[in-house]
Amino acid sequence: MSEFQINRREFLITSLNAGTGLIISFLLPGCGKSQNTANAMINSGIELQPNAWIKIAKDNRITIVVPESEMGQGVMTSIPMMIADELDADWQMVTYEQAPVDPAFGKQHTGGSTSVRHGWTPARQAGAIAKKLLIKAAAKQWQVAESECLTSKSHVIHTKTSKQIMYGDLIQTAAQIPLPKTATLKQPKEFTIIGQSMAHLDSPIKLTGKAVFGMDVELPGMLIATIAHCPVFGGTLVSFDDSKAKKIAGVWHVLALDSTTPNSAVAVVASSYWAAHKGLKALDIKWNFGNNAHVNSQSIAVQLNKNLDDLPEVIDESGDKSLLQTVSANRLEAVYEVPFQAHATMEPMNCTAYVQADKCEIWAPTQGPTLAKETAARLLPKLSDDNIIVHTTFLGGGFGRRINPDFVSEAVQISAVMKKPVKLIWSRSEDMQHDHYRPVTLHRLIANVGDNKKSLAWHHRITGPTKGRSTGGASDVPYAFDYKLIEFVDTPLHVPIGPWRSVGHSQNAFVVESFVDELAHKMQQDPYQFRLDLLANKPRHKRVLQLAAEKASWGSPPNGVYQGIALWASFDSYVAQVAEVSLDKNRGFKVHRVVCAVDCGIVINPDTVKAQMQSGIVYGLTATIKGKIDIQNGAVVQSNFNDFPLLRIDEMPTIETHIVSNAESPGGIGEPGLPPIAPAISNAVFAASGKRLRSLPLKL
Repeated sequence: MSEFQINRREFLITSLNAGTGLIISFLLPGCGKSQNTANAMINSGIELQPNAWIKIAKDNRITIVVPESEMGQGVMTSIPMMIADELDADWQMVTYEQAPVDPAFGKQHTGGSTSVRHGWTPARQAGAIAKKLLIKAAAKQWQVAESECLTSKSHVIHTKTSKQIMYGDLIQTAAQIPLPKTATLKQPKEFTIIGQSMAHLDSPIKLTGKAVFGMDVELPGMLIATIAHCPVFGGTLVSFDDSKAKKIAGVWHVLALDSTTPNSAVAVVASSYWAAHKGLKALDIKWNFGNNAHVNSQSIAVQLNKNLDDLPEVIDESGDKSLLQTVSANRLEAVYEVPFQAHATMEPMNCTAYVQADKCEIWAPTQGPTLAKETAARLLPKLSDDNIIVHTTFLGGGFGRRINPDFVSEAVQISAVMKKPVKLIWSRSEDMQHDHYRPVTLHRLIANVGDNKKSLAWHHRITGPTKGRSTGGASDVPYAFDYKLIEFVDTPLHVPIGPWRSVGHSQNAFVVESFVDELAHKMQQDPYQFRLDLLANKPRHKRVLQLAAEKASWGSPPNGVYQGIALWASFDSYVAQVAEVSLDKNRGFKVHRVVCAVDCGIVINPDTVKAQMQSGIVYGLTATIKGKIDIQNGAVVQSNFNDFPLLRIDEMPTIETHIVSNAESPGGIGEPGLPPIAPAISNAVFAASGKRLRSLPLKL
């Protein structure tokens, strides 16, 4: 057991009217301030704004109000599990509630696989302090010593008499007791809920169709809008003729928008989506494509190649530089390319807004509820903050795309003109062609092994747009290099860039782990053993690498099947994967099986870990062998799933997930499964064909 002290400023206990219950709020740093900032504020005595609550009702039902956005990652179950375990709650009586968007909850933002790893300590503290409070309340009612009381399944039990009382019956007494200043957290061996496979609390409403995603929002008198953006990023609207559109039954209005996207837009508002869609097609729009109309994928490639030789910014450097400059027979150099990539969420961008004279309400499938509210506030400066209300719906896929509030801005603008509730729905083609894409990047790598075969120098230069999106993970390579140099050359482009699942790790894992494989073959060593030998003082990296190799029977694949291996750590989790492929005369190659080993620290829900590993692998596999975004005449070429294909069910490999058990603090799980899949497949394809593929998607 571990004891922590609590300041009353961290917890707010409120006795509400009969029938409601006890509310205990707590800080969840993942949704707002960093842990360091939170601690500093606690120590300085500044009152913290809580951003999640425990509610204990009179009927003994416990509701966890979660400020994270739910997009399939299971946060509506994992956070309640952490709290319920420390609270000794009856899991059958635990439910969840989506938090409102309010400054009292801090900054609400879901991304970077932060929900569990940032909430791990404060969420459990909330449960522990609540349990201590309820024990105090029971002891007071019974007039017994607190030491004679224990808790189990939402009851306090008096050990000497075996009397029991429900948490719900202690509400009034608990509300009158001073907040405990200390509480004790459980040790991992004491967990009863954490570590168990639990069905997601939101599964029933999703299975029955009762869950409300953004597209499901319905309001009285609601109109439907759809939109066309300038095809070329940075282009502007010259004019539009809406005479034909207005003759279509159901079309109400056509308007130009001051869009927050990098280009102008025109929206059609109608009584139905079909009417709005037909109205949009009937518009005669004139665009000024501007200076970007001549840009295409080929010209971007030329620019990247040119910039690769420009003066770089040093991201990381360590060791003896002369080891790189020495001429060696074991010197290896290669150039890798990674294309633009779309998010392609199943639910296209959409938002419902209702702007009234004194209030604005927004219903949005957003990863950034706070940012959505701030966006509306900028557009509606006359409204007070309290009168802008954001309802976060379920998300039909996020992957980083729904952090950007462009679709929220547009819905608010349209509703402000119409003075009615309006649901804006982007078409699939608008969603595909006006994304915020994973950046295109070009990489030059040099490895130099000394003639004694004992020293290893590593040089990785990256060029692309937006350093933070292009370089993520490149300097975190775990191998024991005697010299390491990571550099970046900025190549500004007109294509909008945004976070894509695992951000820079998705590009750099492919590049780094493929090149490590090249180096292993150059040195005529087994790729698995080569990696293992370079992992000095990296026990968690080693363990997942060994586990993946063991479970995949590395080196002994079935006849006609070839193996590739890759290792990557991101978001405080460690993942190794072995991919098994065979050559296929129709497709070039076929992926049969992926064996995945993951160390994400203490596991909250094993089923969620496995599901997220599978999800990351499937999403990454699609980008590895299928999709990319091309630019022609300044615009995106791909427009739908016919030219941006997703993985088909007959192309899906068997996935095995093996979890390393330990007591380390939880790491992220939504993103770390993705980065190793591209290099694992690339390395397997090389083993099968002898051909090294250095650009995505992989094509033989």
